[in-house]
Amino acid sequence: MTAIAAFREAPGLDAYLDELEERLVRAVGTYNGVVSAVGGEALAAGGKRLRPLLVYLSSPNGPPPVAAGVAVELVHMATLVHDDLIDGARIRRGRASAWSAYGPHAARATGDYLFARAFAELSATGDTRAVEVLADATLCLARGEAMQRSQRHDPETPVEAYLERCSLKTGKLFEAACRLGGGSGAFGLALGIAFQITDDILDCSGVTIETGKIAGTDLREGTPTLPLLLAARTDEIVRAALGGAELEEGILIRVAATGAIDESREVALAYARNARACLNGELHSDELESLTHAIVNRER
Repeated sequence: MTAIAAFREAPGLDAYLDELEERLVRAVGTYNGVVSAVGGEALAAGGKRLRPLLVYLSSPNGPPPVAAGVAVELVHMATLVHDDLIDGARIRRGRASAWSAYGPHAARATGDYLFARAFAELSATGDTRAVEVLADATLCLARGEAMQRSQRHDPETPVEAYLERCSLKTGKLFEAACRLGGGSGAFGLALGIAFQITDDILDCSGVTIETGKIAGTDLREGTPTLPLLLAARTDEIVRAALGGAELEEGILIRVAATGAIDESREVALAYARNARACLNGELHSDELESLTHAIVNRER
């Protein structure tokens, strides 16, 4: 069950999501061409629509800003297309990634196009503050990606630096989604970090059919995630693999045997608790609180 499927009963959510999908299709298909076609396939691949959900649940009164939901989802889609290209990932949500299907040039252009469409949608509202919020989050995404590249194959990466990367690459867009809805950015930031830690745990423990990604991708690419950093402290073979040595068979079993996955999960749960502590009588407080549990207990 996706995060959104668990909240379909929220009043007005179905109508919001229907309008969201219609506007996403229109936004991506604004201009005919390769980038629109590739973007359309990325859109058709689906996703949790978690960031637009945060926009909706963070709206204190009145109709939720659908344009903001469209914009944050387009930014998220753009980052996925670019990240797959940078990381050389051939699978995304169980399907061929954009660059592996259409080539690196088309993927790069498609990511740029989706970023542009995101800001076109939001700027059309005339809300300069909203544009500023999303622009800041997008800048943080770029900084986080640069940080990830600099940390590659470095088992000495401090946990604090990893958490900062989680904040920049994931937490800041969650924060922006909540702020664009009119809610607590602090809630979104903590939730985003919990989400990313859980994602990194699933990369070590999930299976491809459930996650839509090939397990062990982070280790193969030398990306220092929390479970890998913790495992590398006590297992020299994991440490060497994270540093760029050839991966041995059963390496993910070794990661789990160190207790690093359980320890990482405790950190994710702590961030989820921090997110709940930020709630203060919001209109959708019950749904937002439930979301913190769904995030850290998901299987994909």
